[in-house]
Amino acid sequence: MEETKVYQASDFNNALIAETLKEVIEILEERGYNPINQIVGYLMSGDPGYISSHKEARNKILKFERTKILEVLVSQFIK
Repeated sequence: MEETKVYQASDFNNALIAETLKEVIEILEERGYNPINQIVGYLMSGDPGYISSHKEARNKILKFERTKILEVLVSQFIK
């Protein structure tokens, strides 16, 4: 038998943030925007206007605190 794996709620939340970012990136690219510039602009300023409302991209990213998004991005970079 395999050992039971214990997951932290933060693991699921981080995975959800990462998946949401991928969706938002695809939507921004679909609209012709540079997703790096748009997401950095949003994270730095807090202005949701940087993220298109097309296909609910803005609403999707606003579900998460900007600091949590940054944590996920940095942790993915460090891995």
